[in-house]
Amino acid sequence: MTTDLSKIIDKPSASILSAEDYVLELGRRARQASCELASGTTEQKNSALRAAAAALRETSPALIQANAQDVANAQEAGKPASFIDRLELNESRIEAMATALEQIAELPDPVGRSLMETTRPNGLKISRVATPIGVIGMIYESRPNVGADAGALCLKSGNAVILRGGSESLNSSRLIVQAMQKGLAKAQLPGDCVQLVDSTDRAAVGALLRCADYVDLVIPRGGRSLVQLVRDEASVPTLLHLDGNCHSYVHRSADLLEAADIVKNAKLRRTGICGATESLVVDEAIAKTFIPLLADSLGDCELRGDQQAQDCDPRVLAASESDWREEYLDAVLSIKVVSGLKEACTFISEHSSGHTEAILTEDADAAETFLNNIDSAVVMHNASTQFSDGGEFGMGAEIGIATGKMHARGPVGLEQLTSFKYQVRGDGQTRS
Repeated sequence: MTTDLSKIIDKPSASILSAEDYVLELGRRARQASCELASGTTEQKNSALRAAAAALRETSPALIQANAQDVANAQEAGKPASFIDRLELNESRIEAMATALEQIAELPDPVGRSLMETTRPNGLKISRVATPIGVIGMIYESRPNVGADAGALCLKSGNAVILRGGSESLNSSRLIVQAMQKGLAKAQLPGDCVQLVDSTDRAAVGALLRCADYVDLVIPRGGRSLVQLVRDEASVPTLLHLDGNCHSYVHRSADLLEAADIVKNAKLRRTGICGATESLVVDEAIAKTFIPLLADSLGDCELRGDQQAQDCDPRVLAASESDWREEYLDAVLSIKVVSGLKEACTFISEHSSGHTEAILTEDADAAETFLNNIDSAVVMHNASTQFSDGGEFGMGAEIGIATGKMHARGPVGLEQLTSFKYQVRGDGQTRS
């Protein structure tokens, strides 16, 4: 028999409860908050987001200090530079978080949208209306800004959220969630709309994945091991965000100077994000010219390629079979030389994680073939894969890039965080 924890504690505490009971209490509170949020107005939600943005700016010095401790702990633990980059906060990144909250406040409220209306021959009026999902569990790794983005998107879409960030970012995450809760309080909305699993106990992750009585959807955002854990162990429905083994394909008709600039940006702008290009595919017709040009442009970036790529430039090291599926999240790029568009599409389809792929070409027909044949969440023509981002897509922010094919795909923003229900209006009809 489950204990009614609300009768014995005022706030859930990871220090006095088992992981199961602690997460259960977070879920109970989130469910209650989501019911109250459902009756909140758009203006309340927007006011909460703007107030949370102000709170983030006010807490910036303390947040930078807390984050510095997180970074120091991660460095002491031997985490790689790419991990540290994702973890680190500074004034500009905190301002970007606050600005994202304000941008989300300006977006249309996705709840209550009419998705379909029809009148049946018997006079019944049927409409499909967008509704919140309910309670969302968000499990993510080192990037503390995900807490602000996820909290804001869930709030605007009418969902309560339980955040479980990586243990390495716990100090930062606490202050970010406190800022979100300050915003909620100022808008007279329940603070439990945004909660943090304030524990480094790994058992809490499993408990969240099993909290089916209260949690409607779990979204993981992190590496392959995290996503596989969620996929294999969750009894709650999931929206998966697989790793970003993204490809850029340089077609024989590409503008090579432009292509080199695009690939440099796609690889090196920020190596630690899921939209970074990890694998380059090059037509053999231009490989001998393009690969040395690219190697000059990429500087210290390590290049690993097949034999044809190695023959084009001595700076290209031998690639192993595992390189073709690797999400490096670092200044490393694999290079595959192909005979043409057909082989490029085949290679990418076999090795991609389904995140983002780009073709660089001046041939419109080749571009259309690529865009239509590659079955990834985002497919691009003559653009850096680092544009695969909810903010860049006009969503204000994103909760992740969904690489599956059900419910939502690609950047997950406000609309993707809603479900729907059917409303049927009659005038005394009975069914014969």
